Amino acid sequence: MAVSYKKLWKLLIEKDMKKKDLRLATGITTTALAKLGKNENVNTEILVKICKVLECDISDIMEIIDEESGV
Repeated sequence: MAVSYKKLWKLLIEKDMKKKDLRLATGITTTALAKLGKNENVNTEILVKICKVLECDISDIMEIIDEESGV
């Protein structure tokens, strides 16, 4: 199982936000943003901050995918 943040990047495009805008609005570190970009695990506190700023649910910014099937 792996994590995918494709939904987050699509949502940023819809809201006309850049990654830098997200980082400044949430107060997350550049390291955390880099981890998101690489689909790595991040602290749930970071995900909650993102959801608050974007006014969305956690399922709107991430999904769990099966690495073997790609779904």
